[in-house]
Amino acid sequence: MIITRTLPELRAAARHLGGLSFVPTMGALHSGHVSLLAAARASGRPVAASIFVNPTQFGPAEDFNHYPRDEAGDLAQLEAAGCDLVWLPDVTTMYPPGSATSVNPAGPALLWEGAARRGHFAGVTTVVTKLFGQVQPEAAYFGEKDWQQVQVVRQLAADLHLPVEIIPVATARARDGLALSSRNRFLQPAERARAPALFAALCEAARRISSGGAVAPALAAACATVTQSGMAVQYIALVHAHTLVPCDTLAHPARLLAAARLGTVRLLDNLPVTQSDASVPDYP
Repeated sequence: MIITRTLPELRAAARHLGGLSFVPTMGALHSGHVSLLAAARASGRPVAASIFVNPTQFGPAEDFNHYPRDEAGDLAQLEAAGCDLVWLPDVTTMYPPGSATSVNPAGPALLWEGAARRGHFAGVTTVVTKLFGQVQPEAAYFGEKDWQQVQVVRQLAADLHLPVEIIPVATARARDGLALSSRNRFLQPAERARAPALFAALCEAARRISSGGAVAPALAAACATVTQSGMAVQYIALVHAHTLVPCDTLAHPARLLAAARLGTVRLLDNLPVTQSDASVPDYP
Protein backbone atom coordinates (compact mmCIF):
# COMPACT_ATOMS: atom_id res chain seq x y z
CA MET A 1 0.00 0.00 0.00
CA ILE A 2 1.43 3.36 -1.05
CA ILE A 3 1.08 6.16 1.52
CA THR A 4 1.35 9.71 0.16
CA ARG A 5 1.41 13.02 2.03
CA THR A 6 2.42 15.50 -0.68
CA LEU A 7 0.88 16.26 -4.06
CA PRO A 8 3.98 15.20 -6.04
CA GLU A 9 3.94 11.83 -4.23
CA LEU A 10 0.23 11.41 -4.90
CA ARG A 11 0.49 12.29 -8.58
CA ALA A 12 3.41 9.94 -9.14
CA ALA A 13 1.60 7.06 -7.43
CA ALA A 14 -1.67 7.74 -9.28
CA ARG A 15 0.15 7.76 -12.64
CA HIS A 16 1.85 4.48 -11.75
CA LEU A 17 -1.38 2.74 -10.74
CA GLY A 18 -3.58 4.04 -13.56
CA GLY A 19 -7.36 4.58 -13.42
CA LEU A 20 -8.50 4.57 -9.81
CA SER A 21 -11.58 3.83 -7.75
CA PHE A 22 -11.66 6.34 -4.88
CA VAL A 23 -13.07 6.29 -1.35
CA PRO A 24 -12.81 9.70 0.36
CA THR A 25 -12.99 9.52 4.17
CA MET A 26 -12.43 11.61 7.27
CA GLY A 27 -10.81 8.66 9.02
CA ALA A 28 -12.09 6.95 12.18
CA LEU A 29 -12.79 4.00 9.90
CA HIS A 30 -15.39 1.33 10.66
CA SER A 31 -17.14 -1.53 8.87
CA GLY A 32 -19.11 0.93 6.74
CA HIS A 33 -15.90 2.27 5.23
CA VAL A 34 -14.70 -1.29 4.67
CA SER A 35 -17.87 -1.95 2.65
CA LEU A 36 -17.06 1.08 0.47
CA LEU A 37 -13.56 -0.25 -0.10
CA ALA A 38 -14.96 -3.68 -1.00
CA ALA A 39 -17.29 -2.10 -3.56
CA ALA A 40 -14.39 -0.11 -4.98
CA ARG A 41 -12.23 -3.24 -5.23
CA ALA A 42 -15.03 -5.06 -7.05
CA SER A 43 -14.61 -2.58 -9.92
CA GLY A 44 -11.31 -4.22 -10.83
CA ARG A 45 -9.50 -0.88 -10.66
CA PRO A 46 -6.77 -0.01 -8.14
CA VAL A 47 -8.30 1.53 -5.01
CA ALA A 48 -7.32 4.86 -3.51
CA ALA A 49 -8.61 6.29 -0.23
CA SER A 50 -8.09 9.64 1.44
CA ILE A 51 -8.09 10.59 5.10
CA PHE A 52 -8.73 14.26 5.77
CA VAL A 53 -10.84 15.80 8.52
CA ASN A 54 -12.16 18.77 6.58
CA PRO A 55 -12.48 21.89 8.77
CA THR A 56 -14.67 23.82 6.32
CA GLN A 57 -17.64 21.45 6.69
CA PHE A 58 -17.87 21.96 10.47
CA GLY A 59 -19.85 24.85 11.93
CA PRO A 60 -18.46 27.01 14.75
CA ALA A 61 -20.40 25.05 17.40
CA GLU A 62 -19.62 21.61 15.92
CA ASP A 63 -17.11 18.95 16.87
CA PHE A 64 -14.10 19.47 14.56
CA ASN A 65 -11.55 19.36 17.38
CA HIS A 66 -13.21 16.31 18.94
CA TYR A 67 -13.78 14.37 15.73
CA PRO A 68 -12.12 10.96 16.27
CA ARG A 69 -8.69 10.52 14.73
CA ASP A 70 -6.67 7.29 14.59
CA GLU A 71 -4.23 7.40 11.70
CA ALA A 72 -2.33 4.21 12.61
CA GLY A 73 -5.54 2.23 13.10
CA ASP A 74 -7.03 3.63 9.90
CA LEU A 75 -3.97 2.72 7.85
CA ALA A 76 -4.03 -0.82 9.22
CA GLN A 77 -7.69 -1.17 8.21
CA LEU A 78 -7.04 0.23 4.75
CA GLU A 79 -4.19 -2.18 4.15
CA ALA A 80 -6.24 -5.12 5.39
CA ALA A 81 -9.06 -4.09 3.03
CA GLY A 82 -6.73 -4.16 0.02
CA CYS A 83 -6.33 -0.43 -0.51
CA ASP A 84 -3.55 0.38 -2.99
CA LEU A 85 -3.03 4.10 -2.36
CA VAL A 86 -3.71 6.39 0.60
CA TRP A 87 -3.76 10.18 0.35
CA LEU A 88 -3.08 11.96 3.67
CA PRO A 89 -3.02 15.71 2.97
CA ASP A 90 -2.69 18.33 5.67
CA VAL A 91 -4.80 21.46 5.98
CA THR A 92 -2.20 23.68 4.30
CA THR A 93 -2.12 21.40 1.27
CA MET A 94 -5.90 21.43 0.95
CA TYR A 95 -6.32 25.14 1.74
CA PRO A 96 -3.07 26.94 0.86
CA PRO A 97 -2.55 30.48 2.15
CA GLY A 98 -4.34 32.90 -0.15
CA SER A 99 -6.95 30.41 -1.30
CA ALA A 100 -9.92 32.37 -2.60
CA THR A 101 -12.17 29.86 -4.39
CA SER A 102 -14.91 27.64 -3.01
CA VAL A 103 -18.03 25.87 -4.26
CA ASN A 104 -21.46 27.26 -3.41
CA PRO A 105 -23.97 24.42 -3.98
CA ALA A 106 -27.72 24.82 -4.32
CA GLY A 107 -30.44 22.37 -5.39
CA PRO A 108 -30.37 19.31 -3.07
CA ALA A 109 -27.86 21.08 -0.79
CA LEU A 110 -30.35 23.68 0.44
CA LEU A 111 -32.75 21.55 2.50
CA TRP A 112 -32.43 19.32 5.59
CA GLU A 113 -28.74 19.16 6.50
CA GLY A 114 -28.13 22.23 4.40
CA ALA A 115 -30.68 24.18 6.45
CA ALA A 116 -29.62 22.69 9.79
CA ARG A 117 -25.88 23.16 9.21
CA ARG A 118 -25.30 26.39 7.30
CA GLY A 119 -22.19 26.19 5.16
CA HIS A 120 -21.79 22.44 5.64
CA PHE A 121 -22.32 21.45 2.02
CA ALA A 122 -20.18 24.31 0.75
CA GLY A 123 -17.37 22.74 2.75
CA VAL A 124 -18.20 19.25 1.50
CA THR A 125 -18.41 20.18 -2.18
CA THR A 126 -15.28 22.33 -2.03
CA VAL A 127 -13.16 19.58 -0.49
CA VAL A 128 -14.63 16.88 -2.75
CA THR A 129 -13.85 18.98 -5.83
CA LYS A 130 -10.28 19.41 -4.59
CA LEU A 131 -9.91 15.69 -3.86
CA PHE A 132 -11.26 14.73 -7.28
CA GLY A 133 -8.80 17.13 -8.90
CA GLN A 134 -5.91 15.73 -6.87
CA VAL A 135 -6.66 12.00 -7.14
CA GLN A 136 -8.35 12.13 -10.58
CA PRO A 137 -10.33 8.92 -10.06
CA GLU A 138 -12.56 7.23 -12.60
CA ALA A 139 -15.17 6.49 -9.92
CA ALA A 140 -15.82 7.59 -6.33
CA TYR A 141 -17.78 5.63 -3.72
CA PHE A 142 -20.02 7.21 -1.08
CA GLY A 143 -22.17 5.58 1.61
CA GLU A 144 -25.94 5.91 1.39
CA LYS A 145 -26.07 6.58 5.14
CA ASP A 146 -25.44 10.21 4.17
CA TRP A 147 -28.07 10.11 1.43
CA GLN A 148 -28.28 13.87 1.00
CA GLN A 149 -24.52 14.10 0.61
CA VAL A 150 -24.65 11.52 -2.19
CA GLN A 151 -27.24 13.61 -4.06
CA VAL A 152 -25.24 16.81 -3.53
CA VAL A 153 -22.03 15.21 -4.84
CA ARG A 154 -23.89 13.74 -7.82
CA GLN A 155 -25.20 17.22 -8.65
CA LEU A 156 -21.72 18.66 -8.21
CA ALA A 157 -20.16 16.18 -10.63
CA ALA A 158 -22.92 16.72 -13.20
CA ASP A 159 -22.95 20.52 -12.98
CA LEU A 160 -19.17 20.95 -13.14
CA HIS A 161 -18.70 18.18 -15.75
CA LEU A 162 -16.27 16.36 -13.46
CA PRO A 163 -15.05 13.16 -15.18
CA VAL A 164 -15.86 10.85 -12.27
CA GLU A 165 -18.71 8.37 -11.75
CA ILE A 166 -20.43 8.71 -8.37
CA ILE A 167 -21.34 5.28 -7.00
CA PRO A 168 -23.52 4.98 -3.87
CA VAL A 169 -23.07 2.00 -1.55
CA ALA A 170 -25.81 0.67 0.74
CA THR A 171 -25.75 1.73 4.39
CA ALA A 172 -23.81 -0.63 6.64
CA ARG A 173 -25.71 -1.41 9.84
CA ALA A 174 -25.17 -3.04 13.19
CA ARG A 175 -27.18 -6.19 13.85
CA ASP A 176 -29.87 -4.12 15.60
CA GLY A 177 -30.23 -1.79 12.60
CA LEU A 178 -28.23 1.24 13.76
CA ALA A 179 -26.45 2.87 10.83
CA LEU A 180 -22.69 2.69 11.34
CA SER A 181 -21.02 6.05 11.88
CA SER A 182 -17.69 7.26 13.23
CA ARG A 183 -19.56 9.33 15.81
CA ASN A 184 -21.39 6.29 17.27
CA ARG A 185 -18.38 5.72 19.52
CA PHE A 186 -19.47 8.79 21.50
CA LEU A 187 -22.79 7.16 22.50
CA GLN A 188 -22.99 6.17 26.15
CA PRO A 189 -24.09 2.53 26.74
CA ALA A 190 -27.67 3.50 27.62
CA GLU A 191 -27.83 5.78 24.56
CA ARG A 192 -26.46 3.07 22.31
CA ALA A 193 -29.25 0.78 23.50
CA ARG A 194 -31.88 3.37 22.49
CA ALA A 195 -30.29 4.46 19.22
CA PRO A 196 -31.81 1.72 16.99
CA ALA A 197 -35.26 3.19 17.67
CA LEU A 198 -34.61 5.76 14.93
CA PHE A 199 -34.28 3.19 12.16
CA ALA A 200 -37.07 1.04 13.61
CA ALA A 201 -39.38 4.06 13.42
CA LEU A 202 -38.36 4.70 9.80
CA CYS A 203 -39.06 1.06 8.93
CA GLU A 204 -42.54 1.26 10.45
CA ALA A 205 -43.27 4.54 8.65
CA ALA A 206 -42.10 3.00 5.38
CA ARG A 207 -44.42 0.03 5.86
CA ARG A 208 -47.39 2.29 6.53
CA ILE A 209 -46.73 4.54 3.56
CA SER A 210 -45.92 1.64 1.21
CA SER A 211 -49.22 0.01 2.15
CA GLY A 212 -51.17 3.10 1.11
CA GLY A 213 -51.30 4.91 4.44
CA ALA A 214 -51.33 8.69 4.57
CA VAL A 215 -47.87 10.25 4.77
CA ALA A 216 -48.45 12.85 7.50
CA PRO A 217 -49.79 10.44 10.18
CA ALA A 218 -46.99 7.96 9.43
CA LEU A 219 -44.36 10.67 9.89
CA ALA A 220 -46.05 11.95 13.07
CA ALA A 221 -46.06 8.43 14.52
CA ALA A 222 -42.37 8.01 13.69
CA CYS A 223 -41.53 11.32 15.38
CA ALA A 224 -43.50 10.28 18.47
CA THR A 225 -41.71 6.92 18.66
CA VAL A 226 -38.27 8.50 18.35
CA THR A 227 -39.10 11.18 20.91
CA GLN A 228 -40.37 8.57 23.37
CA SER A 229 -37.06 6.74 23.02
CA GLY A 230 -35.27 9.79 24.43
CA MET A 231 -34.06 11.47 21.24
CA ALA A 232 -34.66 15.02 20.07
CA VAL A 233 -36.08 14.79 16.55
CA GLN A 234 -34.75 17.40 14.14
CA TYR A 235 -36.61 16.12 11.10
CA ILE A 236 -38.29 13.03 9.73
CA ALA A 237 -39.56 13.56 6.19
CA LEU A 238 -40.63 11.79 3.04
CA VAL A 239 -38.81 13.34 0.07
CA HIS A 240 -38.18 12.85 -3.61
CA ALA A 241 -35.06 10.70 -3.56
CA HIS A 242 -32.95 12.95 -5.81
CA THR A 243 -34.26 16.50 -5.40
CA LEU A 244 -35.01 15.98 -1.67
CA VAL A 245 -38.17 18.08 -1.97
CA PRO A 246 -40.81 16.96 0.59
CA CYS A 247 -43.65 14.73 -0.65
CA ASP A 248 -47.22 14.77 0.67
CA THR A 249 -47.92 11.52 -1.18
CA LEU A 250 -45.69 8.63 -2.21
CA ALA A 251 -43.60 9.81 -5.15
CA HIS A 252 -41.20 7.82 -7.29
CA PRO A 253 -38.44 7.47 -6.28
CA ALA A 254 -38.97 8.39 -2.63
CA ARG A 255 -36.82 8.35 0.50
CA LEU A 256 -37.42 8.78 4.20
CA LEU A 257 -34.83 11.09 5.77
CA ALA A 258 -34.25 11.50 9.49
CA ALA A 259 -32.00 13.34 11.91
CA ALA A 260 -32.21 13.17 15.70
CA ARG A 261 -29.94 14.07 18.59
CA LEU A 262 -29.15 11.51 21.28
CA GLY A 263 -26.94 12.89 24.02
CA THR A 264 -24.00 14.56 22.30
CA VAL A 265 -24.42 12.56 19.09
CA ARG A 266 -26.44 13.57 16.06
CA LEU A 267 -27.83 10.49 14.29
CA LEU A 268 -28.70 10.48 10.57
CA ASP A 269 -30.57 7.75 8.76
CA ASN A 270 -32.69 7.16 5.68
CA LEU A 271 -34.68 4.47 3.91
CA PRO A 272 -36.12 4.05 0.40
CA VAL A 273 -39.92 3.82 0.16
CA THR A 274 -41.74 2.05 -2.66
CA GLN A 275 -45.32 0.98 -3.27
CA SER A 276 -44.45 -2.48 -1.96
CA ASP A 277 -43.35 -2.90 1.63
CA ALA A 278 -41.32 -5.97 0.60
CA SER A 279 -38.30 -3.68 0.33
CA VAL A 280 -38.50 -2.55 3.97
CA PRO A 281 -35.81 -4.25 6.09
CA ASP A 282 -37.07 -6.57 8.81
CA TYR A 283 -35.34 -5.01 11.81
CA PRO A 284 -36.81 -5.12 15.32
